[in-house]
Amino acid sequence: MVLKKAKTAARHPLPFFVFMFRSRPVVLPRERKPHDRFSDITGERFPVAESLSQGNTALWAKIYPNIFKLKVFIRMKKTYHALALFSGGLDSIIATKVIQAQGLDVLGLHFVTPFFGKPQLVPGWEKNYGIPITSIDISREYIRLLKEWPLHHFGKVLNPCVDCKILMLEKARELMDVYGATFLISGEVVGQRPMSQRRDALNIIRKAAEAKEILLRPLSARLLEPTPMEESGLVDRDKLPQISGRGRKKQLELARKFKITDIPTPAGGCLLAEKESANRYWQILKHFPAPEPDDFFFANIGRQYWSGPHWLAIGRNRKDNEELERLARETDYLFDLVDFPGPSGVGRPVPGQEWNEETIRQAAALMASFSPRARQSHRGVAVRVQHRGEEQDVLVIPDRDLIGTWSIPDWDTAREEKREKEKEHQARLAEKKRLAAETYWEDFAEEGGEDGR
Repeated sequence: MVLKKAKTAARHPLPFFVFMFRSRPVVLPRERKPHDRFSDITGERFPVAESLSQGNTALWAKIYPNIFKLKVFIRMKKTYHALALFSGGLDSIIATKVIQAQGLDVLGLHFVTPFFGKPQLVPGWEKNYGIPITSIDISREYIRLLKEWPLHHFGKVLNPCVDCKILMLEKARELMDVYGATFLISGEVVGQRPMSQRRDALNIIRKAAEAKEILLRPLSARLLEPTPMEESGLVDRDKLPQISGRGRKKQLELARKFKITDIPTPAGGCLLAEKESANRYWQILKHFPAPEPDDFFFANIGRQYWSGPHWLAIGRNRKDNEELERLARETDYLFDLVDFPGPSGVGRPVPGQEWNEETIRQAAALMASFSPRARQSHRGVAVRVQHRGEEQDVLVIPDRDLIGTWSIPDWDTAREEKREKEKEHQARLAEKKRLAAETYWEDFAEEGGEDGR
């Protein structure tokens, strides 16, 4: 009888062992000790599964959520020698393979934010490169970093490269106990990037992330001072590369050695380093006191217009329209033409900045102006506006000359605003240091100087 059941189950497209777990979810213990670092970054139910699967749009999580949680649970129970920062670029692939080649188990951590990360590619990477990988969503922490201003400044555009690396290493360090790992891996190469991969910058990152004793940079290892992992013999230093500079020749040679045929194209991969995207994000950082991750996803879609603190996105095609509608909130304004085909528009109010009738009318006219048939009608057209469950039809002329102050912000203006903000930030830091120094010397004087008299 048992054999008959097993045979029936085997004909199902899912493996037989899965049926043991489909009927009830995997529940991990809720209570964790205060010193458990991982408790700070997870929820109560499915703490590990939820944290590690946030942002992962793989079919595993969407179609078979319980199986996905089982997969994460099993991976969590397995221990690894090292955790690797895995972007999916060639450097992170080679750095991981170099350590795997020494017989050590490595788990790749693929960090995801609205600005970088491709969790949908993780299953393919695992198959092609033979590297177990899990996605980690750090969107909220990253947005807080941008909003509060990075300690080590932005790059040429809006990319906080040094602080970005520090944040990822901090998160990876917090996960070491969970996976039983003893050290971290990064694919950084000495001298490859002018801001974050200079020798002094690499030292700053390692120190600020509190990873001095646990961080190994395999690609440039023999150009850097030995780490405890090398000195203890856990990692054979003589088998590590000594790569530096911006070229990829040595990485490609190693790729051939490891029989890697799917070579990623060289690209930064971060939208914060692109002027067009950064210009869109700057407006959010400028106007929103506490931005949400989906604000930045929203900013990536269609045409983006601003009128002071008022924000309007207009779809360029059907896909944009569907994405805008998917991301729309109850507090947003939804704009659609009543009698003509055309784009959809979504207006997102800044907290405390509600839209008046004139702002709504101008936004409706701007959206309607992108419908060729509406413009060719040479008459007023009706635009349906939905907000907080209510709707009204607004009659407008689809003419971009009548849209008031709505415009697409330019990067030159944003760059100047960013520079002024940087000056303000530096002034605040200088004042904080001055006050700290005064407090120190006051305490020193009260204690009677060096003699304590």
